[in-house]
Amino acid sequence: MARLNIVLYEPEIPANTGNIGRTCVATGTRLHLIEPLGFRLGEKELKRAGMDYWKDLDVTTYVNYEEFLEKNPGAKIYMATTKGPRTYTDAVYEEDCYIMFGKESAGIPEEILLENQETAIRIPMIGNIRSLNLGNSVAIVLYEALRQHNFDHMQLEGHLTKYEWR
Repeated sequence: MARLNIVLYEPEIPANTGNIGRTCVATGTRLHLIEPLGFRLGEKELKRAGMDYWKDLDVTTYVNYEEFLEKNPGAKIYMATTKGPRTYTDAVYEEDCYIMFGKESAGIPEEILLENQETAIRIPMIGNIRSLNLGNSVAIVLYEALRQHNFDHMQLEGHLTKYEWR
């Protein structure tokens, strides 16, 4: 079973993190939060966006990026950034890899990106759009990684509640 990890570097908006937490629960993905956070983990907006799924989330917080690296030695980390030299579909996401996203206002610091150039990826966009919503970006890249693993631990069929599919 492919176990994936989403890393948020200094997230600022609680509703985005709550939404991402819900996506992580729905996909069996671990969430890693690198402080400082722009909110408290108990905030209403965070819980509202994550709904009642937050209690089921596998989430770890870190004091800073250095602690994250210390506690996850040898981690294969993909850096999702609008500055990435290749698209997210070009990457081959290994089991137990980490996909990192930066804070809403500034992304991942360029010093970190420079150290990880070979794993810096981007979502294609047109024109001078600064970036997509963080929750949308996480979902796009995460589902590509899950697709590459054939959604191996996920339910692939839905069922109607009042009827049967023909």
